[in-house]
Amino acid sequence: MKSRILLFLAAMAVWTMLTWPPRGATLAAGALAALLASLSAGDFFVRRPHVLAQPRRYVSFLVYFPLFLWECLKANVDVAWRVSHPGMPISPGIVKVRTRLRSETGLTFLANSITLTPGTLSVDIDRKHGILYVHWIAVAERDIEGATRRIVERFERILARVFE
Repeated sequence: MKSRILLFLAAMAVWTMLTWPPRGATLAAGALAALLASLSAGDFFVRRPHVLAQPRRYVSFLVYFPLFLWECLKANVDVAWRVSHPGMPISPGIVKVRTRLRSETGLTFLANSITLTPGTLSVDIDRKHGILYVHWIAVAERDIEGATRRIVERFERILARVFE
């Protein structure tokens, strides 16, 4: 029940921010949508509601966004350079990277962060062994430790503080 209430409150907060300034009809529509979402999917999103009461997680999450945007900007410039370069210096391949993250939400955020960064794409996750398979446009490290350092660590440190 607690997870459904938390999902309802989170959905209402997002709805209110997206439809600012709040008006009666839009708030009612948001409340209805949030209620339906929380009743149908409340147990899927919040498995450990007690962690939501830890402010350090929110601060770490706020630190994550500028880091993600910076890494995306760097990756966009790199991919644009590779595509526009006459020699097209790419060496694509799939590499294994290791992760310490174990929660479903943390792994999802990590895989999506990798996929949304141009030049990399999360292909598969082996949760049992903590391995992600990543397609990399220009493989610079073939060993698992080197690839982990270059692809995963920048996101994993912050995501571990948020989701683990």
